[in-house]
Amino acid sequence: MSSFELFDPARLFIGEVPGTFYLEVIGRSIFIFVILILAMRLMGKRMSSQMSRNEMAAVSSLAAAIGVPLMDPTRGVLPSLVVAAVIVAWQLIIAKWSMKSPRFEKISQDEFNILVKDGVMVCDQMKNARISRERLCAQLRSQEIYHLGEVSRLYLEAGGMFSLVKNEKPEPGLSVLPNWDEPFAEQTIVPEKGWRCCWRCGKVVKEETAMCPVCNGDKWTPAVLVKTTQS
Repeated sequence: MSSFELFDPARLFIGEVPGTFYLEVIGRSIFIFVILILAMRLMGKRMSSQMSRNEMAAVSSLAAAIGVPLMDPTRGVLPSLVVAAVIVAWQLIIAKWSMKSPRFEKISQDEFNILVKDGVMVCDQMKNARISRERLCAQLRSQEIYHLGEVSRLYLEAGGMFSLVKNEKPEPGLSVLPNWDEPFAEQTIVPEKGWRCCWRCGKVVKEETAMCPVCNGDKWTPAVLVKTTQS
């Protein structure tokens, strides 16, 4: 058995690997980085609502690289430094290309989705963004919105954050309050006589039809407005 020398400078910095291993480290870093980006893109934007996908992938790659020399005495810290340098350089390259090419920026950062348009949920965009109806309603409630008629646009940005544009003149719309909280709903919203809305997308109509003209839904509910002191 070979002797183990405490704080051996050569083993501590270089480790017990051949010099050609560092060339492989560069390839490994780029490969892992790309895999992380693809994985987070498949999991949806909300996985990276505070950081961009590139930033999250960079942090994850750095964490993985740092963990190896910490736990394995046969691995030096130099590979971690190489990984860090590659990731930083890769981030700078991505940022530079994104500034020059909108198409590349769209590929690397994704694009925004319109989840609500003129008081109606855009179901196809919600499906693409993997945002459920319940999740969308919860987001609107967190921004003090009680029905879809108050919303002009709700965007899901490329970074995963929601952006709300309120309707200057609220129209009757689909309630976003939970069904089980009827006492609060009675205090805040009131049905608008003569108007119905699709339960699935929120399309408001005068005369209820067999199927919604927007989403083909067949469940209807009264359209509502926010209750005023005069109501």
